Amino acid sequence: MIDLYSFPTPNGHKASVTLEELEIPYESHVVNIGAGEQKQESFLKLNPNGRIPAIVDRDAGGLAVFESGAIMIYLAEKAGRLLPSEGSERARVMSWLMFQMGGIGPMMGQANVFFRYFPEKIQPAIDRYQHESRRLFEVLERGLAESSSGWLAAEFSIADIANWCWVRIHNWSGVSVDGLERLQDWMGRMEERPACQRGLEVPFKMPRPNDGDDDGDADAKKAVETARSILQR
Repeated sequence: MIDLYSFPTPNGHKASVTLEELEIPYESHVVNIGAGEQKQESFLKLNPNGRIPAIVDRDAGGLAVFESGAIMIYLAEKAGRLLPSEGSERARVMSWLMFQMGGIGPMMGQANVFFRYFPEKIQPAIDRYQHESRRLFEVLERGLAESSSGWLAAEFSIADIANWCWVRIHNWSGVSVDGLERLQDWMGRMEERPACQRGLEVPFKMPRPNDGDDDGDADAKKAVETARSILQR
């Protein structure tokens, strides 16, 4: 049994969608990042960096694993699925996973900060992170074009889960996917997967804010207020 400590963010969803796709039994626990629970000593024992998600594997003597990419690798290896055990296909999956960890996540995260969360609109910073996010989307488009399977590797894998959990909120980051036909098709196929749908509701279903005016959308306004409080911690 896995204990998942999380909150409905892209990184949190990477863990929950992976658990759902692998059909690993787990129990979810809400870490209220808006209230700063990720900085409490009880959580820091699981992740000294004070970030969600984290897991505890009861079957491995209470082993704690943190960092979303590490969690995905651990779970895939535990189940023997969604990550080849060796060879070129394992390298391809790992490459696209690290691409998300080092590129898509940080760049879209900063786009969110400057486009949505900072009260001051610093246009050069907004442009920088939105343009870089779009460039990375174009890299994904090329990767999908070069793959005969329609996935980032030879088969559906944790690399697809990791990238999709971030790319799916591209409108929130203010980044267009216009003209990226393969990326849009891939996103649509991911959205249709029942396990992906279930994973987005863990640890609870977060209303998806409209992509327009934050002030005119109660869910969007709440999301912005929560994010601003987290930035100050």
